[in-house]
Amino acid sequence: MKNVINIKKHFFATMYVLATLFVVEFCFSSCSEDELQVQKNFPFEVQVMPVSKYIANGETVEIRCRIIPIGNYSETEYFFRYFQFDGKGTLRLFNEPPFLPNDSYLLAEKEFRLHYTCESTVTQSFDIWISDNMGNEKKLTIQFSPQNAGTV
Repeated sequence: MKNVINIKKHFFATMYVLATLFVVEFCFSSCSEDELQVQKNFPFEVQVMPVSKYIANGETVEIRCRIIPIGNYSETEYFFRYFQFDGKGTLRLFNEPPFLPNDSYLLAEKEFRLHYTCESTVTQSFDIWISDNMGNEKKLTIQFSPQNAGTV
Protein backbone atom coordinates (compact mmCIF):
# COMPACT_ATOMS: atom_id res chain seq x y z
CA MET A 1 0.00 0.00 0.00
CA LYS A 2 2.85 2.32 0.83
CA ASN A 3 4.35 1.58 -2.59
CA VAL A 4 1.13 2.64 -4.32
CA ILE A 5 1.04 5.89 -2.33
CA ASN A 6 4.73 6.56 -3.11
CA ILE A 7 4.14 5.87 -6.80
CA LYS A 8 1.19 8.30 -6.83
CA LYS A 9 3.28 10.98 -5.05
CA HIS A 10 6.14 10.58 -7.55
CA PHE A 11 3.69 10.62 -10.46
CA PHE A 12 2.02 13.87 -9.30
CA ALA A 13 5.38 15.47 -8.47
CA THR A 14 6.64 14.59 -11.95
CA MET A 15 3.47 15.96 -13.57
CA TYR A 16 3.81 19.20 -11.54
CA VAL A 17 7.43 19.63 -12.67
CA LEU A 18 6.52 18.93 -16.32
CA ALA A 19 3.61 21.41 -16.21
CA THR A 20 5.88 24.06 -14.67
CA LEU A 21 8.53 23.48 -17.35
CA PHE A 22 5.87 23.72 -20.06
CA VAL A 23 4.61 27.06 -18.74
CA VAL A 24 8.17 28.45 -18.44
CA GLU A 25 9.03 27.31 -21.99
CA PHE A 26 5.81 28.84 -23.34
CA CYS A 27 6.54 32.19 -21.66
CA PHE A 28 10.12 32.36 -22.96
CA SER A 29 9.28 31.22 -26.49
CA SER A 30 6.57 33.89 -26.85
CA CYS A 31 9.19 36.62 -26.28
CA SER A 32 11.50 35.53 -29.10
CA GLU A 33 11.29 38.78 -31.13
CA ASP A 34 14.16 41.18 -30.61
CA GLU A 35 12.29 44.31 -31.67
CA LEU A 36 9.27 45.95 -30.10
CA GLN A 37 6.45 46.27 -32.63
CA VAL A 38 5.03 49.80 -32.80
CA GLN A 39 1.87 50.51 -34.76
CA LYS A 40 2.59 53.34 -37.18
CA ASN A 41 -0.39 53.29 -39.51
CA PHE A 42 -3.52 54.87 -38.05
CA PRO A 43 -6.56 55.73 -40.18
CA PHE A 44 -8.02 59.20 -39.71
CA GLU A 45 -11.18 61.20 -40.28
CA VAL A 46 -11.45 64.79 -41.50
CA GLN A 47 -13.98 67.03 -39.79
CA VAL A 48 -15.15 70.11 -41.70
CA MET A 49 -17.20 72.88 -40.10
CA PRO A 50 -20.33 73.88 -42.07
CA VAL A 51 -19.83 76.55 -44.73
CA SER A 52 -22.18 78.75 -46.71
CA LYS A 53 -23.91 77.23 -49.75
CA TYR A 54 -23.62 80.48 -51.70
CA ILE A 55 -20.66 82.56 -52.82
CA ALA A 56 -20.39 85.76 -54.85
CA ASN A 57 -17.68 86.68 -57.32
CA GLY A 58 -14.73 88.08 -55.34
CA GLU A 59 -16.01 86.74 -52.01
CA THR A 60 -13.75 84.66 -49.72
CA VAL A 61 -15.12 81.78 -47.65
CA GLU A 62 -13.27 80.14 -44.75
CA ILE A 63 -13.29 76.33 -44.60
CA ARG A 64 -12.26 75.02 -41.16
CA CYS A 65 -10.83 71.50 -41.15
CA ARG A 66 -9.56 69.16 -38.47
CA ILE A 67 -7.76 65.84 -38.93
CA ILE A 68 -8.82 63.31 -36.28
CA PRO A 69 -6.53 60.25 -36.25
CA ILE A 70 -7.70 57.02 -34.61
CA GLY A 71 -4.30 56.67 -32.88
CA ASN A 72 -1.15 58.73 -32.54
CA TYR A 73 2.23 58.16 -34.14
CA SER A 74 4.62 61.09 -33.83
CA GLU A 75 6.17 60.69 -37.29
CA THR A 76 2.88 60.81 -39.22
CA GLU A 77 2.81 63.62 -41.76
CA TYR A 78 -0.33 64.92 -43.46
CA PHE A 79 -0.57 66.29 -46.99
CA PHE A 80 -3.13 68.32 -48.88
CA ARG A 81 -4.06 68.65 -52.56
CA TYR A 82 -7.11 69.85 -54.42
CA PHE A 83 -8.64 69.94 -57.89
CA GLN A 84 -11.30 72.40 -59.04
CA PHE A 85 -13.60 70.95 -61.70
CA ASP A 86 -16.33 73.67 -61.84
CA GLY A 87 -15.91 77.43 -61.72
CA LYS A 88 -12.76 79.39 -61.06
CA GLY A 89 -11.18 80.45 -57.79
CA THR A 90 -8.16 80.24 -55.52
CA LEU A 91 -7.59 78.20 -52.40
CA ARG A 92 -4.98 79.08 -49.78
CA LEU A 93 -3.99 78.68 -46.15
CA PHE A 94 -4.40 82.05 -44.40
CA ASN A 95 -1.81 84.46 -45.96
CA GLU A 96 0.08 81.79 -47.91
CA PRO A 97 0.30 81.90 -51.72
CA PRO A 98 -2.60 80.14 -53.51
CA PHE A 99 -2.36 76.39 -53.93
CA LEU A 100 -1.82 74.96 -57.39
CA PRO A 101 -4.32 72.27 -58.42
CA ASN A 102 -3.09 68.68 -58.01
CA ASP A 103 0.15 69.71 -56.25
CA SER A 104 0.77 68.11 -52.87
CA TYR A 105 1.45 70.35 -49.85
CA LEU A 106 2.62 69.37 -46.36
CA LEU A 107 0.20 70.33 -43.58
CA ALA A 108 2.04 71.56 -40.48
CA GLU A 109 -0.98 71.22 -38.16
CA LYS A 110 -3.94 68.86 -37.78
CA GLU A 111 -6.28 71.86 -37.53
CA PHE A 112 -6.20 74.33 -40.39
CA ARG A 113 -8.32 76.94 -42.15
CA LEU A 114 -8.56 77.09 -45.90
CA HIS A 115 -9.66 80.29 -47.62
CA TYR A 116 -11.44 79.96 -50.96
CA THR A 117 -11.89 83.08 -53.10
CA CYS A 118 -14.44 82.91 -55.92
CA GLU A 119 -13.31 84.31 -59.28
CA SER A 120 -16.40 83.63 -61.43
CA THR A 121 -20.19 83.79 -61.38
CA VAL A 122 -20.95 80.09 -61.91
CA THR A 123 -21.18 77.12 -59.54
CA GLN A 124 -17.88 76.42 -57.78
CA SER A 125 -16.95 72.76 -57.14
CA PHE A 126 -13.68 71.24 -56.06
CA ASP A 127 -12.34 68.14 -54.33
CA ILE A 128 -9.87 68.23 -51.47
CA TRP A 129 -7.72 65.18 -50.68
CA ILE A 130 -6.06 64.83 -47.29
CA SER A 131 -3.50 62.02 -47.09
CA ASP A 132 -0.79 60.82 -44.75
CA ASN A 133 2.64 59.30 -45.33
CA MET A 134 1.24 55.82 -44.55
CA GLY A 135 -1.08 55.70 -47.58
CA ASN A 136 -4.39 56.70 -45.95
CA GLU A 137 -6.46 59.27 -47.83
CA LYS A 138 -9.78 61.09 -47.42
CA LYS A 139 -11.67 63.02 -50.10
CA LEU A 140 -13.90 66.03 -49.43
CA THR A 141 -16.11 67.64 -52.07
CA ILE A 142 -16.93 71.32 -51.65
CA GLN A 143 -19.59 73.07 -53.75
CA PHE A 144 -20.84 76.66 -53.76
CA SER A 145 -23.76 78.00 -55.77
CA PRO A 146 -23.50 81.47 -57.29
CA GLN A 147 -24.96 84.22 -55.12
CA ASN A 148 -27.21 86.69 -56.90
CA ALA A 149 -29.62 89.39 -55.77
CA GLY A 150 -32.30 86.80 -54.89
CA THR A 151 -30.15 84.63 -52.59
CA VAL A 152 -29.33 85.54 -49.03
